[in-house]
Amino acid sequence: MTDTGLLFDPLDPAYIADPYPAYQRVRTVDPIHEHPYGFWFVSGYDDVSAILRAAMSVNDRLLEDGLVRQQFDDLDEGDGRVLALTMLDRDPPDHTRLRSLVSKAFTPRKIAELEPEIVTLVDQALDRMAEAGRTDLVETLAFPLPFEVISAMLGMPSTDRDRVRDLSGTLVLSLEAATDAETAKLITAASTELVGLVRQLIERKRAEPGDDLLTALIAAESDGDRLTDDELIAQVVLLYVAGHETTVNLIANGVTALLRHPDQLALLRERPELTANAVEEMLRYDSPVQMSRRITVEPYQVGDRVIPKGAFVLAALGSANHDERYWGADAGEFRIDRENARHHVSFGAGHHHCLGAALARLEGKIAIERLVSRFPRLALAGEPTGNGRSNLRGLASVPISVG
Repeated sequence: MTDTGLLFDPLDPAYIADPYPAYQRVRTVDPIHEHPYGFWFVSGYDDVSAILRAAMSVNDRLLEDGLVRQQFDDLDEGDGRVLALTMLDRDPPDHTRLRSLVSKAFTPRKIAELEPEIVTLVDQALDRMAEAGRTDLVETLAFPLPFEVISAMLGMPSTDRDRVRDLSGTLVLSLEAATDAETAKLITAASTELVGLVRQLIERKRAEPGDDLLTALIAAESDGDRLTDDELIAQVVLLYVAGHETTVNLIANGVTALLRHPDQLALLRERPELTANAVEEMLRYDSPVQMSRRITVEPYQVGDRVIPKGAFVLAALGSANHDERYWGADAGEFRIDRENARHHVSFGAGHHHCLGAALARLEGKIAIERLVSRFPRLALAGEPTGNGRSNLRGLASVPISVG
């Protein structure tokens, strides 16, 4: 950590590379931490769990004036402001209405129906790995799998996918704990362009409906309610971005953890029935999403501190998942047989519990199970490279050898 005088600095490359020492420091020194950058950082498991379920808002318009409010105002420009209509940014009853319309595509039966397609995509990726011998896990499997699945679910034309991938990578920078003015401009431009692409796609789908999620969302209705055009665009962008930007982290971070803990890899080979639990431990050990935001609508007491009304609160999922007071002295260890691994908070809780959790779990389980069983000599072939993000924290590259 650089010598900034801060308990932790979300812009510090050392923190971005490995935030867990900083989390432990915050939990020890000031677990309900009012950061000089303008946000409150809540780090303990019990406090984070309570905040995720509390009657708080996600509407940035309720923020009091300050550094964080200014950051949101900087992003609220151009056509990209439509994205403030996602269910991720709405409170009940609007959130309830939007989620009920979208969730019809994420029922257990609908997710289970995707398994054959996921298996096919994984096996095709593994075939390419076998042929290459050495490859990049992210480019060959971790990114293409969830990207292709959500693209197919939505009915996204293949001609648009490369550009959408680039734009979504910029858009998720808006979820960081802090951004600078230049990054805010890039995010605004990406948001505007992405909204335009999705608007065009919706027009094409209305003219030529298909058997896909986007067509279903266009027609979706509940109790006489339909999505407005802007609401439809916002939910499609959210599903597209959230549908792949997080699962790539689960697979890449999880496989890397396995390869760095050969005893756990050996245990998984010996007991493949642990795969589902191993995925839960991967979600706990190095969470694909490190923080969840809330905005207080009234003073909120947590521990011996009172967070004022209109404050921006970061519930530190990654820190909660390593809290020794909940997980025990081995909280920092990677153990695929951890009995309570599924108690992690990586998918959030309450109204905003991740809609795609079951899909992410299924993709992760199939990918890791088949990768480990296919390649008994699977190993790292170089040092993984981080993606440079502190919230959707993952790996940009994981060199592996399979032969």
